[in-house]
Amino acid sequence: MNYWSKPQKTMRLALSSAFLLFVSFCPVFAQDIREGTKDAPTLQNATLPEVVDYALKHQPVIQQSLIDERITDEQVRSRLADWYPQISANYNLQHNFIVQTSIIAGNPVKLGVKNISSAQFTLSQQIFNRDVLLANRTRRDVLLQASQNTSYNKTDIAVNVSKAFYDVLATSQQIDVAEEDIVRLERSLRDAENQYKAGVADKIDFKRATISLNNTKANKKANEEILKAKTEYLKTLMGYPVDQALEISYDTLQMEREITLDTLQTADFTGRIEYQLLATQKKLLEANLQYNKWSYLPNLSLNGAYNLNFQNNQFSELYGTNYPNSFGLFTLSLPLYQGGKRKANTRQAEWQIKRVDWDIKGLQMNVNSEYATALANYKGNLTNLLAQKENVDLAREVYDVLQLQYKSGIKTYLEVVTSETDLRLARISYYNALYQVLASKIDVQRALGQMNY
Repeated sequence: MNYWSKPQKTMRLALSSAFLLFVSFCPVFAQDIREGTKDAPTLQNATLPEVVDYALKHQPVIQQSLIDERITDEQVRSRLADWYPQISANYNLQHNFIVQTSIIAGNPVKLGVKNISSAQFTLSQQIFNRDVLLANRTRRDVLLQASQNTSYNKTDIAVNVSKAFYDVLATSQQIDVAEEDIVRLERSLRDAENQYKAGVADKIDFKRATISLNNTKANKKANEEILKAKTEYLKTLMGYPVDQALEISYDTLQMEREITLDTLQTADFTGRIEYQLLATQKKLLEANLQYNKWSYLPNLSLNGAYNLNFQNNQFSELYGTNYPNSFGLFTLSLPLYQGGKRKANTRQAEWQIKRVDWDIKGLQMNVNSEYATALANYKGNLTNLLAQKENVDLAREVYDVLQLQYKSGIKTYLEVVTSETDLRLARISYYNALYQVLASKIDVQRALGQMNY
């Protein structure tokens, strides 16, 4: 009789099942790899909402936060699995080359047999265990905390991306202004050159026009290089492919309509994601305090086992006779004295809760200060924007009048150059002020807790 045939069949069946499982899993695994390495999408003429939405989907920090949520969920599932019955099986096969000998009544007696095989099936069930009970009571708060961490990172990314977007626009507008100035200066240069050739004006006007044109071209080139760096920074915040171009779109008139903000709002720190994180942390610490108080309670569990025992000197007859045994066990475990460890842990948990209360108090004070600072910056930038808008109109009017007067021979070219410089600076200051207002508005909204995602 071949006693190895049945184990070999079982082994072949297990290997076949594992191979089929591996073959079926490979396409899915390969698909996941292809999806993970697939090129990220690109944007065409992206607006601010599209840029922010892209960042919230592709920024590595956000993706890591989402993965942390999945990891936390699996950790909770792992801890809660201890509530379920734990079933296990063990198999042993032992051959004794020399059987143990003992002296009984002065005579050597061999105890045992050459071949021993056993199989054990055990079942255990936790009735009361404070570790498992803590995991069950805090699972929602633990998952909520992971979700709030993701929300905090999304808020931070949205704020930074919005500011970087406005910074790119401000530099782009400076380049656009420079391009318009170059066209105007080239026209002025031609006029100055023609007047010089006609003997109407001297060579100084021609040289001044050349100097202004060269300075404007140099300034435009410098801003173009700065724009590249700012665009790359924006792409980094977005998680945008570094080898792809990013074109953004904007509507200045629409942005002007979006600068308004209710300045009579009061800061409510409970709307901030930071407060929500602290509130969840306090709940978890309160659960930890209860966990330490449970250390005075006993651990209760049920255990049972069924053992199959096969013993025989002849290997071929090893599994011929079974000598089974089984048992059931109820365990109550209670540490009676631990040197004051449980009391110290309980006091430590109480102090941790008090510390979080002070964290919440500190957050409230910081939010009030942050809101006051953001609101002051917003009001100041808004006042500056209104002044710069008026300056642009005045500078354009002055330039147009002086340009006509210069062509009529009433004003000097120096006055035209000065007015042109004033117009360029006024336009640049206006666009900078506009984006500063929009950026400071974001700071106010964040201080109010209105930028949560």
